[in-house]
Amino acid sequence: MNGGTTMGMAVSERVGAAHVGEPGEVVLSVRGLTTTFVGRGGAVPAVRGVDFQIRAGETFVLLGESGSGKSVTARSILGLHGPRAKVTGQVRLGDRDLITLEPKQLREIRGRELALVPQDPNGSLDPLRRVGHQLVEVLRVHGAVPDRAAARARALELLGLVGIPDPPRVARAYPHELSGGMRQRVVIAIAVSCGPRVLIADEPTTALDVTVQAQILRLFAELQRQLRTALLLVTHDVGVTRDIADSVGVMYAGRLVEHGPAAEVLGRPRHPYTEALLAALPTPATPRGELKAIAGSPPLAGTDFGGCAFADRCAYAVEDCHTAPPPLVPVADGHLAACPVRNGVEEGVVS
Repeated sequence: MNGGTTMGMAVSERVGAAHVGEPGEVVLSVRGLTTTFVGRGGAVPAVRGVDFQIRAGETFVLLGESGSGKSVTARSILGLHGPRAKVTGQVRLGDRDLITLEPKQLREIRGRELALVPQDPNGSLDPLRRVGHQLVEVLRVHGAVPDRAAARARALELLGLVGIPDPPRVARAYPHELSGGMRQRVVIAIAVSCGPRVLIADEPTTALDVTVQAQILRLFAELQRQLRTALLLVTHDVGVTRDIADSVGVMYAGRLVEHGPAAEVLGRPRHPYTEALLAALPTPATPRGELKAIAGSPPLAGTDFGGCAFADRCAYAVEDCHTAPPPLVPVADGHLAACPVRNGVEEGVVS
């Protein structure tokens, strides 16, 4: 990011200081988050009682297969589901519960204190407007600058902050004139433009090649260093999680099944689903065609399990696993898992 660091320091001083938390401060706290979609076919629960918190400057990763509820959780925090979704629980950003706010109040917070980096930048960039104009509009809408001239100058600073080598040229460009990696950098610039306390990134590297993916992950780390923004990253990619996470929440069928420090969860998994995800990763020593796929398929959204949602795919399952969903319980310092059978086997409690 040649040249971007110097400009980035100016941005962090003038944009980020108003919103970021102190080191170690909890900036986002989620408790009992439940999201149910209501339609003609009835109620479909997609997120079921999710709890976690993120501290200033921390990266918390929601990890799981497609359909596990990760993106629904992120969009529930942002209040983006619309009237068909019933969202309950508590989402505290500082001293405010976002779930209790009126739509107008939530719109004022989104983009300014809580921002989204979407999976597909093409869906969030206006193809008919130049990149610089779109950045200027965000800055003006949220009152982050005193006038249009200041907004134009700030837009160039932001493009430099995210590692774009020729900000004036890119500011004059239309989105289709940029590569996928450059478009992703532009939406990141828009997301951090007002110095949010929490940045939510929903599968931000999925459509990028491996080299560009690594650059974007380094960019997130650099932005956090400069702006002290908390990052909630949604991904199905264990490799991405290893590269960037401080803490991990593993989701399955709308619930967190394991939660804790990244090194602990990925180095010593204590839930069968996490173990299965890690065992399915290829390594240089894995013979062709011998990956350990997880048996069966994830349950359909809205399925009434009665017990553990993973029981039908689990090598540890016993009869009790089908009677009630197991709670998250401590299995190590700061490490929670929702499988008493798996952890009973490890400790010699269950034969």
